[in-house]
Amino acid sequence: MKNQNIVIALTLLFILMTSVYGVNKPKQEYYAIRVYHCKDVNQEKQMDSFLKNVFIPTLKRYNINRTGVFKPIANDTAGIKRIFVFIPFKNVNDLAELSTKMDVDKFYTSAGNSFVTAPYNNPPYMRMETIFLKSFSDMPIARKPTLQSPAEERVYELRSYESATERLYRKKVQMFNKGGEIKLFERLGFNAVFYGEVIAGPRMPNLMYMTTFENMKDRDAHWKSFVDDPEWKLLAPMPEYANTVSKNEITLMRPTNYSQL
Repeated sequence: MKNQNIVIALTLLFILMTSVYGVNKPKQEYYAIRVYHCKDVNQEKQMDSFLKNVFIPTLKRYNINRTGVFKPIANDTAGIKRIFVFIPFKNVNDLAELSTKMDVDKFYTSAGNSFVTAPYNNPPYMRMETIFLKSFSDMPIARKPTLQSPAEERVYELRSYESATERLYRKKVQMFNKGGEIKLFERLGFNAVFYGEVIAGPRMPNLMYMTTFENMKDRDAHWKSFVDDPEWKLLAPMPEYANTVSKNEITLMRPTNYSQL
């Protein structure tokens, strides 16, 4: 009986430590967002072919899954066409070593030969931006959204929030985690893919996150429910979170037919 009581006590202690210190909490992921700028439909088609048939299959062989490929809804009429590629990594080393591994990967260099060896006067894109992020503590793992509508109707909303100073930026990140904004999005069914702190990119200090919706009408309805929610009305005016966003950018996108998200 004494031994049994000891086991029970140790079990209860472990449960308590887990809840307090997050022993079983998943490690935070790292993300890369690549933004390819294409000057015309021809470059866009080259990028689609490369990403679908070479890049994503190579990532899968490296056990990197949940790669998302998205295009802004305005792409059809835009002069410059953008392609967003979201890549999740378990750790910083995987992220840092990706290009080196691909440079010597036989499948990648062979199947993607026309992309890898493209001439300077006929490149597959105009330029590429890369943004590195670390996931938020309250949503450490990126998720595939649970949507039922056809892919061509879905809306993926990428938001970028810049702050005037790093102190204000930290407060905005805190608002999502400790402040409960992530939990509010979760409760209202925003189907978030990720929340991340930008650790390297053209705009800093900055955070980014992506929510998803069945269609545009569903998107508008969700945001109305958010701004009308009593919890948000209490959280938004808190003095500690005042002036934490100096600039925000919203990009509405749809997934490609080969996106994993």
